[in-house]
Amino acid sequence: MQEPKGLLLLGVPGCGKSLTAKSIASFWNMPLLRLDVGKVFQGLVGSSEDNIRKAIATAEAVAPCVLWIDEIEKGLGGVQSSGSTDGGVTSRIFSTILTWMQEKTSPVFVVATANNINQLPPELLRKGRFDEIFFLLIFHQRRSVKTSLPFILTRKVKTR
Repeated sequence: MQEPKGLLLLGVPGCGKSLTAKSIASFWNMPLLRLDVGKVFQGLVGSSEDNIRKAIATAEAVAPCVLWIDEIEKGLGGVQSSGSTDGGVTSRIFSTILTWMQEKTSPVFVVATANNINQLPPELLRKGRFDEIFFLLIFHQRRSVKTSLPFILTRKVKTR
């Protein structure tokens, strides 16, 4: 049986995406590493690519763990125009993340969160990148995190 790759959690701000990522790590008793893709980018040539490689190496060294890529669309939303606006840095970082997600052998479970699916590159949504893609709804009742987790993951989004 193949190890799970990860989840993509979609929803409006405040619906519990971040809480769900934290709950998954807590439920599995695994360390949670948070990757803010926007902080990977730096001004020196080649430093952004080096930062993403170091972040991936850190996750693999800590494995088994949950790697939470928070608001992934904010860091990778400009992939289509990357060549004309940033010299291709965003495209190279995106390519590094995709290649690693597709070929990783270490037990790193990826939980990516996003507010707007329209800003995500279509390559990220292809079958095989994530095990499942879920749209989270906003709760009106208070529940504990452990009892809410099965209810939070209520709607699957079909991958292309």
